[in-house]
Amino acid sequence: MAVLKRSVLTINSGSSSIKASLFSADGTRRNFRYEQVRDQQQAFDQLLHDLTGDMPDLVGHRFVHGGDIVDPARRVDAAERCRLEELIHLAPLHLPGNLLGLDLCLQHFNAPQIVCFDTAFHATMPELAKRLPIPNELDIRRYGFHGLNYAYIAEMLADVLGDVAYKKVVVAHLGSGASLCLMDNLKSVDTTMGYTPAGGIPMGTRSGDLDPGVMLELAKRYTPEELSDMVFHNMGLLALSSGESSEMNELLLSDSDIARFAVDYFCRQVRAAIGGFAAKVGGIDALVFTGGIGEHSAEVREKICDPLAFLGFALDKAANQTGANKIGLTDHKPVLVIPADEEVMIRNLCLNTCS
Repeated sequence: MAVLKRSVLTINSGSSSIKASLFSADGTRRNFRYEQVRDQQQAFDQLLHDLTGDMPDLVGHRFVHGGDIVDPARRVDAAERCRLEELIHLAPLHLPGNLLGLDLCLQHFNAPQIVCFDTAFHATMPELAKRLPIPNELDIRRYGFHGLNYAYIAEMLADVLGDVAYKKVVVAHLGSGASLCLMDNLKSVDTTMGYTPAGGIPMGTRSGDLDPGVMLELAKRYTPEELSDMVFHNMGLLALSSGESSEMNELLLSDSDIARFAVDYFCRQVRAAIGGFAAKVGGIDALVFTGGIGEHSAEVREKICDPLAFLGFALDKAANQTGANKIGLTDHKPVLVIPADEEVMIRNLCLNTCS
């Protein structure tokens, strides 16, 4: 690893967890993870304690939504802080936690604060992918998310795939939040998530795409606040399993028929998204799994890939079970597992923004 000129603290502050990494000037890295957080102030106090006096030169934050801007990162000033506040309605599950993490860091660290946007990677999508079939004057379009990790994967692909990396590659970011991205020449040309992080394929507690008529019917039965809570906290795998769990690992361990149904439903929808991308561009050349489920669940990868033989994909069962980097049969199209690392992208963006 090249020696960094400045130390960078990266912050991924969500509604119930905080992930941080300190990239020191000598190139070393320390990771800090605080799960099931009830009090972010308490978690940040613990982070300050765990840093043992090491103060960063720069602090970078993952922000799920950047709005209409195409900048991958911005240094925070008063105007930018106000602009970010105005975006909360676009990602109400994520942005309040993102903003609280930013504000706490502004209080604790005498260092430039840089916000890095998940939406920016998808700015390269063509109009056919961005537009929604609604009146254009409403100014509502597809943004796409998980862009920091997709950008990281794009940087890794050339070393792993060679020339194939520059062809049509589908990356499946599967976790409690989940989406897929179609890349061509390492650029985003389509993605499953839309205007907000609630769209696309089913997730832990989010439904993914729904018939608009369903939402109209639900709007008759619930208040806007109740419906918003349902959309972000009570759908997806949790609803499909009749409340058993929103966690894929728990559903896979369950003996219940309803848990099995939820898993099968999820895998079927992921396959459909992959097949849809292939139909849009006339085939795909490689498939990448990333994110908590994508990296750690051999069973889910197998359920997704086994019916995709018609697209040229087949798993090496042994490699898939061990979680190897390359899990496709050598005489078929490549299938990879690449661990997510948004923190590396945040560090790089901070250094570029403040160079």
